[in-house]
Parts: sequence; structure tokens; C-alpha cells
Amino acid sequence: MTGFAEHRRVATVALVVASYDEAIAWYVERLGFLLVEDVDLGGGKRWVTVAPANGRGAMLLLAEALDEAQRKSIGNQTGGRVFLFLETDDFARDHAAMLEKGVEFREAPRFEPYGTVAVFADLHGNLWDLIEPKR
Repeated sequence: MTGFAEHRRVATVALVVASYDEAIAWYVERLGFLLVEDVDLGGGKRWVTVAPANGRGAMLLLAEALDEAQRKSIGNQTGGRVFLFLETDDFARDHAAMLEKGVEFREAPRFEPYGTVAVFADLHGNLWDLIEPKR
């Protein structure tokens, strides 16, 4: 495909959280992400982004819930399905490091045709895959 479509990418994904500071701490301390931006927008709102330390992949916009409807989606943004996929080049290394930092894995590592994977939960219960793709 030529034209405008080839110049786009998914750069940021919004993740509804209960507290900016709690979410920043969890993603930085438990997953080793970097705090990219934390900008005060006034009225209690902030533009907070975190990203994997290697700078590859999409950033997460940590969006503090503003009302009851948004609070209800915290931890269940995809109705119980895996929401995000954290890719690694060394599953064993990262799995061990994440366990050491208190990340809750919901299953033992398994080997699939597409790679090594295990589901973990973030601070609010959103499900992620830690995955080392088969190359």
C-alpha cells in the first residue's frame, strides 16, 4: 500500500488507572519501564506516559479515571482477555526478574507454536502476555 497509510504506527495506548503515582511506580519499579512524560494539564489531570526502557514499541498513556464509568473499566479494559503483549528477547531472564519484583503471573510459562509465553497481571488486574516470539 502506498500513500499516507505507510507512514503511521500505533504510538500510544491509553490505560485507565486508579492513580497516576501508583501506576507510575508499578510500571517503573516492577516492569522496568521509563517515565517518558509527566505533564500537569491542570484541574488534577496529567499527561503521563511510560515506555519500555529500550524505547521500542508503543508507550502507555496512564489515564487516571475521572468518573464512575471509567473506574468500572480499571483492571478489565478487555473483558478479561489478555490486553497487552510485552515482547522480550530472553523470556527466562525477564520472567525471573519480574517474579523477583513481585509481578503476579497467572500461569506457568508455556511453549506455543508462536513462542514462549506466560500471562501476568498488572497492578489493577489487566492481563498481559510476557512473550519471547519464535524467530
